Amino acid sequence: MGSTVLSLRIDGELLDRLRQHAAKRGMSVQDYVVRTLIRDDFDERFKAAVDETEKFYGPTGPKVTGDPIT
Repeated sequence: MGSTVLSLRIDGELLDRLRQHAAKRGMSVQDYVVRTLIRDDFDERFKAAVDETEKFYGPTGPKVTGDPIT
């Protein structure tokens, strides 16, 4: 997959905070922002999957029968 340039105009104070967060992790601001967006996207997709599962099985999930494996 190729990459694309995304240009943003952000507040200077926010950029300073992003630089600090990135520096704590030994990352560039670009890598920190991309990682944060990827994590947020995953969280949203995971929640959607959980919601769909609950619609299908109900809030308690599928029933498991049989003896537990010990």
